[in-house]
Amino acid sequence: MVQPSSLQMTARRIEDNVGRVMVGKRNIIELLLVALLTEGHVLLEDVPGTGKTTMARALAASLNASFRRIQFTPDLLPSDVTGLYIYNQRDQEFQFRPGPIQANLVLADEINRATPRTQAALLEAMAERQVTVEGETKKLPRPFMVLATQNPVELEGTFPLPEAQLDRFLMRLTVGYPTAEEEEQMLLRFERDEPLATLEAVMPIEELLPLRDIVRAVKVEESVRRYVVAIARTTREHESLELGASPRATLALYGAAQALAALRGRDFVIPDDIKYLTPFVLTHRVLISPQTRLRGRTPEMIISEVVDSVPVPVEQI
Repeated sequence: MVQPSSLQMTARRIEDNVGRVMVGKRNIIELLLVALLTEGHVLLEDVPGTGKTTMARALAASLNASFRRIQFTPDLLPSDVTGLYIYNQRDQEFQFRPGPIQANLVLADEINRATPRTQAALLEAMAERQVTVEGETKKLPRPFMVLATQNPVELEGTFPLPEAQLDRFLMRLTVGYPTAEEEEQMLLRFERDEPLATLEAVMPIEELLPLRDIVRAVKVEESVRRYVVAIARTTREHESLELGASPRATLALYGAAQALAALRGRDFVIPDDIKYLTPFVLTHRVLISPQTRLRGRTPEMIISEVVDSVPVPVEQI
């Protein structure tokens, strides 16, 4: 069986390759690999121009993965996502025309601009990795990941994602602006050519599926497992939260911690893995009360309080 150290080396090669296009942001690339290894989905929430689409394309190119981009607009129909049957006059029968959801990596650009009906078309695909068209189920390629983007500034003409759909995302990430040094390096890198156009694959995406066995084999000691449960349950009891983390969130945090440990060359999870991942995995899954919002407090602040309040397991000597 392949060891976590080998997975770590593979991950570094992918990170370095994506880093040829994206300056800095290695932590975001690592978290995207966590999502890929757990077949989770990621919500990228940031202002335009921070490289969300470029990062998604670079990741797909590094894995030689099929990549499709869906520009979500108010007039987008569910069939525009899932596909539809079209009557072929020559053969005199209906033939299925696959939608852009049939890809390894799907970029749902500005997902909150589509109507709730179209947003809901993604739910089955994200949860069950299949779509149903005219009563017939179509399996999606494996691995399968949705990278959805939304602009937190422009809210006019948008339809906020409901809690049920937010809960389908493994993580919510913010790319953020580069530092001054990174931005200067970016100018130099793009001065003469387009790095993305010449980016070569590091490995075929089919080889990623067997690596998931390494992730599942990562050990989680009983006290660490209880630590995950305690964090999730504390969010449900916090006075500032109307809605705490769901059991699906507990599973997501557990699986993501296993993937992160494997990517960092370990065959066991440590409490720091949990603490590091909790803001990315839980913040978008909780709902703060109106009174808390009026006091200027955010979900990020509450989750930070939760993590600080739960005792960290320590090794018994």
